[in-house]
Amino acid sequence: MNEFNQERPLIMHIDLNSCFATVEQQARPMLRGKPVAIVNRRTDKTAIVTASYEAKAMGVKVGMKLRDAKILCPDIIALESDPSKYRYVYHRLLDIMKDYSAHVTMKSIDEGVIDFHDTSQAIAGRDLVDIGYEIKQRLKDEIGVWMRCNIGISTNRFLAKTAAGLHKPDGLDMITSQNIKEVLGSLQLTDLTGIARRNERRLNSVGITTPLQFFDADVPTLRDVVFKSVVGEWWYKRLRGYEVDDVETHIKRVGRQYVLERFDLTYQEITQRLHHLCESVGSRLRSQQRAARGVYVYAKTLDREYWHASSLSPLPFFSDQAIYAQALQLFQRAPDGLKEIGVHCYELADFEPSQLSLFADDIARERHIAEVIDTLNQRFGERTVHSADTLNTGIYVHTKIPFGSTRYL
Repeated sequence: MNEFNQERPLIMHIDLNSCFATVEQQARPMLRGKPVAIVNRRTDKTAIVTASYEAKAMGVKVGMKLRDAKILCPDIIALESDPSKYRYVYHRLLDIMKDYSAHVTMKSIDEGVIDFHDTSQAIAGRDLVDIGYEIKQRLKDEIGVWMRCNIGISTNRFLAKTAAGLHKPDGLDMITSQNIKEVLGSLQLTDLTGIARRNERRLNSVGITTPLQFFDADVPTLRDVVFKSVVGEWWYKRLRGYEVDDVETHIKRVGRQYVLERFDLTYQEITQRLHHLCESVGSRLRSQQRAARGVYVYAKTLDREYWHASSLSPLPFFSDQAIYAQALQLFQRAPDGLKEIGVHCYELADFEPSQLSLFADDIARERHIAEVIDTLNQRFGERTVHSADTLNTGIYVHTKIPFGSTRYL
């Protein structure tokens, strides 16, 4: 496998440009052409979730504190995230992508992959570059004129994503055996997805300082010296256009966290917010048809201390009440002076009532109630039905939009 994969490039990676900021500019024409930052809370200490290209041109970066961004860009417009807008665009993009293949994977809320293997005969006979430009136009026609995306095409997911990042914003590029070395020659090691500082140091330790040197390295060096595992073989194949990333990962835990809106909340107010998180975790858990055996809670203090506690149940559970009961019991040992709280469920498994025959009637009743509540919330909106204890927490504990998993969308 010394040669680059010679098959026709049939993997397309689509990346919406500065997604949340662009969606807001689409929804509010007065924001177009202006520096926009999306945050989860409009305070100077909050971190920027997404920045428009106008803001990025002034040096604003994702993760930067809003107060620091204002120094670089005094005219920056900070907006609180609006999840409903982004979900709408996510589903519209997904619908467009599914028109070209049944093999579509959303990698995050703003990135997706189309695999054109085994697609319809009509689609298979078309040039993927033409399809790419067609998708760009459909975004403008079906979502809005301000929508733009980067598109990359190659023989595997890694290089398609790399191609999509070559000419932002609104680029379209293809990586093949003819231009792979030219492309790699224009990049730094850390431009490659999966190569952060730690892996860069590993490569540097054997004299690999550029992507081209990485490409030319042999399997024994990468496997036995650099990565000291089969990961080195995966990188050898990945760089040569062979697929190693088409793997479905299984969810291992479900959780949510929240930075308290004030640091003088009473214990009852804090546990109400914990209850809110437990309801959210329960809904997510059930949406994946999973039950859990473990609950993990944590808290961060104003003094930067990290506290945590966990419990493991002999029987699986899935209801909001069961999660909160265990979380609350654990949380009684939490320290004072908190600034952040979180709850996770772990030891997940497919729910099988047959394992709980002794409590079958109670479990069936509990599951039926949970399904009714979930159905109502899906139909009429999130948190249409919830505990009275969390009646006033919704104005504080907002749903955030993940860049990673799209399981809950």
